Amino acid sequence: MTIAQTTTPVGEPISTGMTALERFGRMERPDLRYTPEVAEATAPIFEKVKHIIPAIEWPALAPTIHAINELKKQRNAVILAHNYMTPDIYHGVADIVGDSLQLAIEATRTDAEVIVQCGVHFMAETSKILSPEKTVLIPDMRAGCSLAESITGADVRGLRERNPGVPIITYVNTSADVKAECDICCTSSNALQVVESFGVDKVFLIPDKYLAANVGNKTDVEVLIWDGACEVHERFTAEELRDYRKIEPDVKIIAHPECPPDVVAEADFAGSTAHMIDWVKTKRPEKVMMVTECSMADNVASETPGVDYIRPCNLCPHMKRITLNKILDSLLEMKEEVVVDPAVAEKARIAVERMINLKI
Repeated sequence: MTIAQTTTPVGEPISTGMTALERFGRMERPDLRYTPEVAEATAPIFEKVKHIIPAIEWPALAPTIHAINELKKQRNAVILAHNYMTPDIYHGVADIVGDSLQLAIEATRTDAEVIVQCGVHFMAETSKILSPEKTVLIPDMRAGCSLAESITGADVRGLRERNPGVPIITYVNTSADVKAECDICCTSSNALQVVESFGVDKVFLIPDKYLAANVGNKTDVEVLIWDGACEVHERFTAEELRDYRKIEPDVKIIAHPECPPDVVAEADFAGSTAHMIDWVKTKRPEKVMMVTECSMADNVASETPGVDYIRPCNLCPHMKRITLNKILDSLLEMKEEVVVDPAVAEKARIAVERMINLKI
């Protein structure tokens, strides 16, 4: 079928007033039978995931994976998959994988007209902020985030009114509205450097209280907090980690800094998802436990043969709303489109780009 398309000069927001479906058109649902052709086309993918996805399940997944990969070409689309996506998405259909900011930055470097964000809503907003000329879709608009939802732009304005002159740093795991009200953004990997870059004795680091506390333990700067947390990482406990060590004395434990400080103190290493992956690939421990969302260990395992993963399985219910079938529907029907108010996006972009351009 013919697909109606609207092109926009690079860097300019789409402002046709039309929906993504109206701009691009609906496509017919493909045949999802497991044919010899599908088996052959998806064989290299199965080779990556065969130790995670049982062979008996592959015929049910492969036709959808194949259909999505064909649709991407027809839609001139790129699929961004966060490290917490399930292996069928992460290894099967993703073009770019990584943490939320890394995905958004990489998306700006592609010629794709359409971004399909396999993650949660604030990630899709960040992609739209950095690529306003692209159409950004999220397969399930309900894919939220307990951390991002713990604070609003109005809350940030209130903090500034009550604490004049105190810099406000916001974690990238926040809405566009919150980013627009802060001075600069940070990631879990550069939060300490961003905090110290102001050269002042006191800053706010919002909204994750555990990230703020963990950064505060490493600096003389007073780090003021907001009472927000990731519902996945806050469930881990130091006692749980000690119990694992009793069972597996040789295990190396690596934790995300969104975990409580006593959990981070028990770990052999703490860092962002990207740093955790790099640590495993570099150190190649015999046994490792990733104290973060469950699916990440599955995804990294395929790239680190010989490493035994002990999996404390805390799943993110929001990430798990993103499925192969919803990705397929998203590309067929161009839904759900993520739109950010241009005025909010411009202010938020300044905060994100200040971090990207910061020499640290």
